[in-house]
Amino acid sequence: MPAEDRTAIRLDQFLAHPPSKVWRALTEPELMAKWLMPNDFKPEVGHRFTFTTQPKKAVGFDGIVHCEVLEIEPEKLLRISWSDGKQADWTVTWRLEPEGRGTRLFLDHEGFDPDDEVQQLSRRIMGGGWPRHFRTIDFLAATL
Repeated sequence: MPAEDRTAIRLDQFLAHPPSKVWRALTEPELMAKWLMPNDFKPEVGHRFTFTTQPKKAVGFDGIVHCEVLEIEPEKLLRISWSDGKQADWTVTWRLEPEGRGTRLFLDHEGFDPDDEVQQLSRRIMGGGWPRHFRTIDFLAATL
């Protein structure tokens, strides 16, 4: 069994929807708010935006995620920076690959400090949350 990667969360899941529908769920701000958090996202490289959610005192999180669009390739790739404004400085990448009549959706949430207890707690919390978000993306894509 391979050693646990303490620096990243890596997931992939098959969604029975074409990349165009999955892409819409991932990048339209009103749909993104349904599966992740309220936001002021725009699919433009260099656009700085925020996600807003409930604060998590256990990890010193004030509820605001500061982000920037780093790379975008419609229906294929979305890479953003993800920061709590203090100690977290992560990168989140979604890749979409056509697979049969659907899409294989990959997530790489990278940059966790393996020696920082708070960042490792954050990695465990988010590692449990991302699979739920995948299910909601799947549901939303089915409605488009």
